[in-house]
Amino acid sequence: MNMGDNTLDKFKLNGKICVVTGGAGFLGRKHAEAILDADGIPVLLDIDEERINKVISELKSEYKKDVAGFSVDITNKSNLEKALESIIDKFGRVDVLINNATNDPKVDKDESENNWSRFENFSEEMWNNDIDVSVKGAFLCSQVFGAHMARNQEGVILNMSSDLGVIAPDQRIYEQKRLSEEDQPVKPVTYSVAKHALLGLTKYLAIYWAKKGLRVNALCPGGVYKNQDDEFVKKLTNLIPMGRMANENEYKAAILFLISDASSYMTGSALIIDGGRTCW
Repeated sequence: MNMGDNTLDKFKLNGKICVVTGGAGFLGRKHAEAILDADGIPVLLDIDEERINKVISELKSEYKKDVAGFSVDITNKSNLEKALESIIDKFGRVDVLINNATNDPKVDKDESENNWSRFENFSEEMWNNDIDVSVKGAFLCSQVFGAHMARNQEGVILNMSSDLGVIAPDQRIYEQKRLSEEDQPVKPVTYSVAKHALLGLTKYLAIYWAKKGLRVNALCPGGVYKNQDDEFVKKLTNLIPMGRMANENEYKAAILFLISDASSYMTGSALIIDGGRTCW
């Protein structure tokens, strides 16, 4: 039987060089684990050098496989170009880019510090910072690594959007008792705007590079359970038909599908995995 005849073999990465931005974060590490499970080589990019080195060390120890990474500011094109040069020097190419890095400001549990998140109070500085990382960063990474893959006439870009890239946040799940409406915390505007923008970038690049053998798709995951406050979890799961949040490993198979040959005829699309939330 030829390799191409076995469906499960299409999910294998077989030494493909997979760049993951935000690689020191929770989901970034999970993407790296999925890549390693499929015999690919993750190259993790993150602005936090200490954290990225820690994650690389832990993954190497756990998997006994090659893992690389660089401390990079993804909003700086020259930083990215230097990272690409280093990756090519070490591995010869890049095969996959996962635009995973994002800013996701958390609502503070201190009731007196929450109204910063409201649209009327949201600072221009925070808007710029969030959009820079989530949208400009994905744009620049796609420009640098995507152009490299297009020159090689093959490759995959996966943009990590969100269920909030498809719907608006239900602000009721952030409500806190004893606060007036003007002081109620909300999911900041930048997160949803950025995640919607990534879907537009996905469609644009899919068409732009279609004849270059470069596929571009997006994943829209729902929230992952990480010991959040019980009241918050209850409010959120009431919005989800399956009645629960995702577990921490539940997106790995989807990542492999989207970056491997298993999705070879898929481009310009968004895969929504949210327990059915966006159906309601």
